[in-house]
Amino acid sequence: MNGRTALVTGGSRGIGAAIALRLAQEGADVAVTYVRDEDGAREVVRKVEAAGRRGLALRADAADAREQAGAVGRAAQALGGRLDVLVNNAGVGVIGPLESLSPADVDRVLAVNVRGVFLASQAAAGIMGRGGRIVTIGSCMTQRVPGPGGTLYTMSKSALTGLTRALARELGGRGITANIVHPGPVDTDMNPADGPYADGQRAHTALGRFGVPDEVASMVAYLAGDAAAYVTGAEFAVDGGHAA
Repeated sequence: MNGRTALVTGGSRGIGAAIALRLAQEGADVAVTYVRDEDGAREVVRKVEAAGRRGLALRADAADAREQAGAVGRAAQALGGRLDVLVNNAGVGVIGPLESLSPADVDRVLAVNVRGVFLASQAAAGIMGRGGRIVTIGSCMTQRVPGPGGTLYTMSKSALTGLTRALARELGGRGITANIVHPGPVDTDMNPADGPYADGQRAHTALGRFGVPDEVASMVAYLAGDAAAYVTGAEFAVDGGHAA
């Protein structure tokens, strides 16, 4: 990926941070967006730069249509006027009984997890050249819902599978690929492997463990690179057998 540029939304921590660092290690200049964790985003930039690449932290709320689309253009401008890779990682999860979910919950989750991804992809497609890559982070719950409480989150992530397939058709003639990665339980500060709900999640995997962010980042790096030029419109589970 030497000389390529990438934007990872929600890249200040967890899976997003691991993806940003992996792309930098593969040779890409990387911008990340954040909402509140400025310190985390700047630490990611520091590590990107330590890998010998250019890094950039941009504040952009994925729920804000103008900010989300604008971040794509800002990243491209700062990284030399081009964008080769977009990783749609920013997302929110509201888990709870169906009757407990408010209209505000629905609006927030769909704004971040669906509308924000669409707008970022739309903006990126407008400036990407041949060989561009759009990789979206979905969820293992789109393939298997192990219990109640995930209706809203699962709905929002499932929409991204349809979006990915449609983007693949829309952009394939320009040599731009679009794929989606479905992580299973991954050990992050948002969902720690020693958290109160961890045992149940671990039990639903075939491997009996949580994943680590680097395992998801490895798949994203493959899809963002030249080796995946003939891969588009596809789903990839990095879930420890959650869907098995």
